[in-house]
Amino acid sequence: MEERMLFTLMVFSSVVVLAETIAQKHAIKIYSLHVDCKVTSRFAHTVITSKIVNQANESREATFEVELPKTAFITNFSMSIDGKVYPGIIKEKASAQKEYDTAVSHGLSAGLVKITGRKLEQFHVSVSIAAASKVTFELMYEELLKRQLGKFELLIKVRPKQLVKHFQIDVHIFEPQGIRFLETGSTFMTNELTEALTKVQNETKAHILFKPTVDQQKINPELDETLLNGDFVVRYDVKRGAAAGDIQIVNGYFVHYFAPHEMPVFPKNVIFVIDRSGSMAGRKIEQTRDALLKILQDLRLEDHFSFITFNRKVVEWKSSLLQATAENVASAAGFVQTLSASGGTDINRALLTAVSVLDKAERLPERSVSMIILLTDGQPTSGESNVEVIQENIQKAVNGKYTLFCLGFGFDVSYRFLEKMALSNGGIARRIYENADAALQLQGFYQEVATPILMKIEMQYPENAIEGLTKNNFKLFFEGSEIIVSGKISNELDLLPVEIKAQSHMSDLTLKEEANVKEKEQVFQNQSYIFGNFIERLWAYLTIQQLLEKSISAQEEDQKTLEAQALELSLQYSFVTPLTSMVVTKPAGQEQAELANKPTEADNEKPSSFPVGDAYRLRSGPPPGRWRSEPKSVSNKKLSSVVDRLRDKTRARPLANEYPQLLLQLPKQNEIICLNTDGKAHPSVHLLSDPEQGLAVMGKLGDRINHFVQFDINYVNPPVQIRVSTDEIVLTHNNESTRLLWTESGTSTIQGLRVSVEKERSVTASLSDMVTVKISFVKFPDDFLGLYFLNTDRFSDKVSGVLGQFYSKAQFENNSNMNQRADGRLLSVSGAVHKVTRQYKKDYRLESTSEPVPCWSVDVTA
Repeated sequence: MEERMLFTLMVFSSVVVLAETIAQKHAIKIYSLHVDCKVTSRFAHTVITSKIVNQANESREATFEVELPKTAFITNFSMSIDGKVYPGIIKEKASAQKEYDTAVSHGLSAGLVKITGRKLEQFHVSVSIAAASKVTFELMYEELLKRQLGKFELLIKVRPKQLVKHFQIDVHIFEPQGIRFLETGSTFMTNELTEALTKVQNETKAHILFKPTVDQQKINPELDETLLNGDFVVRYDVKRGAAAGDIQIVNGYFVHYFAPHEMPVFPKNVIFVIDRSGSMAGRKIEQTRDALLKILQDLRLEDHFSFITFNRKVVEWKSSLLQATAENVASAAGFVQTLSASGGTDINRALLTAVSVLDKAERLPERSVSMIILLTDGQPTSGESNVEVIQENIQKAVNGKYTLFCLGFGFDVSYRFLEKMALSNGGIARRIYENADAALQLQGFYQEVATPILMKIEMQYPENAIEGLTKNNFKLFFEGSEIIVSGKISNELDLLPVEIKAQSHMSDLTLKEEANVKEKEQVFQNQSYIFGNFIERLWAYLTIQQLLEKSISAQEEDQKTLEAQALELSLQYSFVTPLTSMVVTKPAGQEQAELANKPTEADNEKPSSFPVGDAYRLRSGPPPGRWRSEPKSVSNKKLSSVVDRLRDKTRARPLANEYPQLLLQLPKQNEIICLNTDGKAHPSVHLLSDPEQGLAVMGKLGDRINHFVQFDINYVNPPVQIRVSTDEIVLTHNNESTRLLWTESGTSTIQGLRVSVEKERSVTASLSDMVTVKISFVKFPDDFLGLYFLNTDRFSDKVSGVLGQFYSKAQFENNSNMNQRADGRLLSVSGAVHKVTRQYKKDYRLESTSEPVPCWSVDVTA
C-alpha cells in the first residue's frame, strides 16, 4: 500500500493550516510547520514553510495543499528535496501551457490551484520522496487586507491532525498610523495552550506568536492526538487622525488611505428585488425570509424602501417607496412572511420595474442614496432571457442614477452575468453560499452597504507629478470600509499635496492634506521585518485587481487592452493572476503534470441543474402534491391562482422515473433539451464533431436498454482516443493504452488533456480553452452512461452531429399558438422543424435525482 501524507494550510485575509496523515501514522512526519505573516500597512506578505521526513524504508508520496484567499496572489513556490531545489516559474498562460505540455512529455509534474470554498482557493502539489529523505515546501503569497465593518481580520484555521515538533505561527503587524485595537481569539484554546500564546504590542507594532510544545498540543498525555483543531483569529483596526486620511511613501511610491468616520449617514432609498421562482423553494426562501425580517429591523427611520418579488410574473409590494416607519416596517414584515416560491425567472422585467419605481419616486430626501439589491438563485428563464440584452437594458435604464448590487444564491446562477451587471451600474456582486448561515451572509452583506456616509468622492493629486494612479473616483463610501489610492511619484517632490472632494449628507466637502516626502520615507527605514518595496508591490497588486475588474464590464477591444496591461504587471511582479500560470517541475519519473492557474469566482460554477426557461422549476421545492399553502389575501389573489394551477399540474403529472438518452442546455436560450435517438438501427451514433475544436464523439446504445453504454471521444491535438464504457475507461495515444476503472478515482494527463475519474460517478475530459466533456455513470435501473458538455460557448459554428447541431443551429420558433409557457413548442434545428413537448425526466448530471426536472423532449433520427 502506498502511503500518502496530506498537509493543507489555508489563508483568507488569513491562513488555514491543515495536515493529515493517511496509512501508517508516523511514517511520513511533519517535523516543522511555520506560518510567517508580515502585515505592513494592510499589505500582507505570507510565507508558509513545511518540512517533512520519510521515516519509512521505502518511497512515499507527500501532497502539499495550501488554501489561500481568493484575493491573494501567489508570488513564489519551491520545494527542496535532499538539498535540490525545484522552483515554480510564473509565465503568461499560453507560454506556461507549452511548458506544462513539455513537462508531461518528460514525465515531470506541476502544481494545481482550484476553488474550494466561499473565500478560499487551493494550491496543490505532490511529490514522491525516497526512504529517509526530507522535503521542504515553501509558498509565498501577497494580499491587500480589506477593511469591513470597521476592522481587519486575520483568520488562521489550525488543524494539523498530528503532533508537530516545531509548530509556530508568527503574525507581525506594523501600522504607522497606530494600532487602535488588537484582539485574538480561538475556538480550541485551553489553559495549557494559552501559555503558548504571546502578544507584544506598542503604539504602531504588534507581534503575535503561537508556539505550542508537543505536550501542549496533546488532547491527553497518554494519547498522540492533537488539540489543534479550530480557528485562531487576529482582529485589529488603526487610528485615524487627519481628516484627509494618511499618506505613506516608500522608494517613490505612495499609498493613500482614506476612511472618514463619525459622519452623518445618508438616508437610503432601497428596493429589494427578490427571486421567488421554483428553484428558491424550501430552505432558500426560508433563509431569505429570515434575513429580510432582520434587515427590516435595521432600516433607519429616514430610509425609504420597497419590495419587488418575481418569478415569471413581477409583483410590487407597494406602488411606491415607503418611509421606514414602525407601521410600514411591520406591514413589510407581514408581506415577507408570506413569500413562497414557484414558477420561472424574469430578471429583466423585475429590475426594470425597480428602476421605474425609483424614477417615479416623490418626496424623497434631497440628499439620499438610491440602490437596488437583487437576490436570485437562477438564470433568466421568462421574458427576456438573453443575458447580454438584459445587461444592456438595465444599464440604459439605470444610466448612472442608482447603484445595483447583485447577490447570487448558490451555484445555478451565472455569476459572470450578475458581476458584469453590478459593476456596470456602480455596485458589486456577491455569491451567497447554500449553507446553514446563508441568512447571516445576506444580513452581513446588507450591513456593509447600510451606512453610506459619502458620495461622489474624488481624490485629486498633481497630474504632472504622479504616474500610474489607481482608481481615484468613487461613487459611494460606506462607514467601516476604506478607500485606497496608490501611484508613483514621477519627479522630485518635497511635498505631495492631495485634495478630496465629496458630498456628505449635510454639505459638500473639500479636504486638503500635504505629505512631506522625506519624512514619510523615513517612517519605514530600519524596520527589520518589513519586506522591501512593499508599497510598489501594493500598487502593482491594486492596479492588477482594478484592471481585471474593469475588464469584466468593458467592450471587447477595451477588454483586450486592459488584460494586456494587467498581464504585463503580473509578469513584472511575479503574481499568479487569472492571466498567468505557475509551472512547478519535479524529478523525472513522477506521474502527472498540472498547472497552477488562478480561478475566478465566475469559474466556480456547476452546470445548471434545472431547465431555465420554464414556469415550473421544481428542483429545490417540495415534492409534487405537497405544496406549501399560500395565504389568499386580496392583493395576492392572482398570485394564488397561479399557484393553484401549478398545484393542479404537478398533481396531474406522473413522477418521472425515466432518464433521457441525452441532455443539453441550448446556448443563450437557457432551455434544457431531452434528446432521444433511434440509434438502435446503427452500430454507433455520430453525436458530435467540431473541426475547429478538434473534437468528435460517437455513442453506442445498449443491446438490452435504450440508453448509451459506450462513448468514443476523439481529440485531434493531442491525438488521443478515449473509450468510455460501463466497464472501464481506456485512453489510447501513440498506440499505447492506459486503463482506468470505475471502481476507483484516478487521473491521467496526456499533453495537457486531463482525464479524471470520480469513483462510480463520472469521468471528465478537459483541455485548456476547449469544451469539457463529462460522462455520468448511472446504475438505475441498469448501468448506462449520460453525456454532457461544459463551456459550450467554445463550440464553433461548424459543430455538427445528432447532438452537436443543437449547439449552433437550434432556435425556438415564435408562434402565437405555441408560446413559451405551453406544453408544446416548435424547435428549428438545421433547417428541420420539430414539435417538442414538455416532459419531466431525471437528470443524470445530478448526484441526487430524487426530483424530476422539466425539459423539452425531441426525437431525432440518427
